[in-house]
Amino acid sequence: MSEPVAPAGGPVSALARRRRMSGPARRMAAPLGVLAAVVASFAFVALVDPNEPGHYPACPLLARTGIHCPACGGLRSAHAVAHGDLATAAGANLLAVAGYAAFALFWVAWTVRAARGLPTAGPRPGAVHWWALGGLLLVFTVVRNLPFAEGLTP
Repeated sequence: MSEPVAPAGGPVSALARRRRMSGPARRMAAPLGVLAAVVASFAFVALVDPNEPGHYPACPLLARTGIHCPACGGLRSAHAVAHGDLATAAGANLLAVAGYAAFALFWVAWTVRAARGLPTAGPRPGAVHWWALGGLLLVFTVVRNLPFAEGLTP
């Protein structure tokens, strides 16, 4: 079977591009693309300080109700992580820091499997996992809004 050739000056089809990309490069494209997106996002948040007013919109739940949502402080946490200050990051949003760490572990496992040519399908969360995550977010939200848990508010 011959490889498809684009007409002179015409666009190359997606199929032709995939065929030209070698096995290892194709396997690593997705993990490296995700890494590039995450690095770019953290770089932006590192450069545009969320601690200074006017750079990002306010949390609508906090603005309307005074309740800290599970994501409140997430940008300040990402800013602190980007600057290597894990204590400040945890103080801004402990759950976000745990999420960054979990993402990093899953990304490393995905990348290692892709580099070795193994199937990259990771864990497939079931309904019980999603309910547990929802419960964790709910408990975190309730606890961080109680008077005795001021350390969990940003």
